Amino acid sequence: MDKIWLASYPPGVPAEADVRAFSSLSAMFQRSCERFAHRPAFTHMGSTLSFAELDALARAFAAYLQSELGLRRGERLAVMLPNCLQYPVAVFGALRAGLAVVNVNPLYTPSEVSFQLKDSGASAIVVLEQFAHTVEQALPDTDIRHVIVTGIGDLFAPIKRGAVNFMARHFGKPVPTWTIPGAISLHEALGQGARLTLDEPSLEAADAAFVQYTGGTTGRPKGAELSHGSMVANVEQTIAWIGGSLRPGQEIVVTALPLYHVFALTANLLVFTRLGGENVLVSDPRDLHAFIKTLQHTPFTAMTGVNTMFNALLEAEGFDDVAAARRGSVKVVVAGGMALQRHVAERWQEAMGVPLIEGYGLTEASPIICANRVDLPQFTGKLGLPLPSTDIALLNDEGEEVMLGCVGEICARGPQLMTGYWNKPAETARVINEQGWLRTGDMGRMDPSGYVEFVDRKKDIVVVSGFKAFPAEIEEVVRRHPGVKDAGVVGLPDERTGEAIALFVIPADPGLTVDDIRIHCEQHLTGYKRPRRIELRDALPMSPLGKVLRRQLKQEALATTQAQQSMA
Repeated sequence: MDKIWLASYPPGVPAEADVRAFSSLSAMFQRSCERFAHRPAFTHMGSTLSFAELDALARAFAAYLQSELGLRRGERLAVMLPNCLQYPVAVFGALRAGLAVVNVNPLYTPSEVSFQLKDSGASAIVVLEQFAHTVEQALPDTDIRHVIVTGIGDLFAPIKRGAVNFMARHFGKPVPTWTIPGAISLHEALGQGARLTLDEPSLEAADAAFVQYTGGTTGRPKGAELSHGSMVANVEQTIAWIGGSLRPGQEIVVTALPLYHVFALTANLLVFTRLGGENVLVSDPRDLHAFIKTLQHTPFTAMTGVNTMFNALLEAEGFDDVAAARRGSVKVVVAGGMALQRHVAERWQEAMGVPLIEGYGLTEASPIICANRVDLPQFTGKLGLPLPSTDIALLNDEGEEVMLGCVGEICARGPQLMTGYWNKPAETARVINEQGWLRTGDMGRMDPSGYVEFVDRKKDIVVVSGFKAFPAEIEEVVRRHPGVKDAGVVGLPDERTGEAIALFVIPADPGLTVDDIRIHCEQHLTGYKRPRRIELRDALPMSPLGKVLRRQLKQEALATTQAQQSMA
């Protein structure tokens, strides 16, 4: 396969990255702590940890896990934390102790948490006290032996710690009552660990660093085993791609996406730790008032996010002041996790003076495999070019490469790929073939310059009278209507055409009607792509990153149809 995309690389970006720059993430972390010791590493709610302070806390936590709790190399530590100072301490501490981290969404239900704990075989969990009641309900029948609980202010200075924890426990949404016998305070654990000796294991590239669970939108979540080698590789590939845009030890990145999600985990936590940058943590980006205040007071030079977040910021009161203050000083803004809408990208560039650089990846690839050039003058509408040391092929169902410009399944090969799904060799074999190609489940095409364009999820394709309709394409067309806020498309069984398009719309204009949408679709979509069923809704099922959960939407639509039929 010819790497036609290399001709489109920016000047100075190598075809191959130094993917073995570090033997492990722990080695990478410790090098940054030595090199940038007095630089700020993480800031949250106005409190900052320097790299030296982070190093000491992570070492103390590692020593506690190893010596006091008796956790051994290769065991799994679950981390159930929002963006806060405790998150990097827990993660880097676990890695230094030779453990693998299992990220758990704090908003999960007890059954969802229980599944991840059981499936991963985690031995211990670190949880913010606001979610300890969920863990309490999830614990039965798991292998969890130790529960470490922390208050949101535990790593602040003493006076601020007490005030913040008191406010968090008793005002707004008070901490639900919980009882977990033997639960340990993280603050006390760190104090004990500081007095203990750490026998730091010599980690290798093949050792597991994370068991990172997929979103589960296409079935039961699976844990992707991401090794130290694959994560280091993706960090180095990303830095090679960014090139000279960012300067080590001088950048500030706004981290509003949850660090427990693989995009922010790599692009924010790991890449900027490697670069000696400061991560300014935002716990709840949905609180736009607080988010805007953080942006107004932070001289940030980089930012990551998703389409829904950027759109919300553009609409938020006070964002004009942010744009005026930061325009010209922001260097890189990256969008990932979901498709970026053209009107959002264009409005952002007009406001901030820098383009939204769209990237593409998936959990199974640590996650980044494609990205647009940082120096592009404007939005491309494409996923970008394969990163250094990454191969991309568009394959048909028989595993043959399709012609340039034709639609095929996006397949990736490179050092950033997962070892496999945790304890699921059969599932692994279904997505990674003998030649090392990872089948992403996404359909796309490649143009003559090597740019990859997303078409849709393979499993979401709707076949109408033998013609393939792509929900993502239809959703994008519908969102162009000025009266539409968001849209979701699924295929439903149809006696005449096999499947038919069903469209669900959240109006931006209260006067929007079904007929308005139908006319819009007739103007912009060919016959078989036009929705047979159109329904206006107040909300759609969404993932934490703002993706429409089509599988759940389809289940809801089918249930509604069955209920209507039973009443007829």
